[in-house]
Amino acid sequence: MTLRTRKLLGYAGAITALLAVFALYTQPAIMVTLADQIWACFN
Repeated sequence: MTLRTRKLLGYAGAITALLAVFALYTQPAIMVTLADQIWACFN
């Protein structure tokens, strides 16, 4: 694999991960569940 191909795959992976996280932020139920789980760790 060339350096250019690796770099493009890296950028594609990063963009995919960012879009997935953004999609999760648009669903309030998931965010409430995540906040509850984080809160439970410190309780």
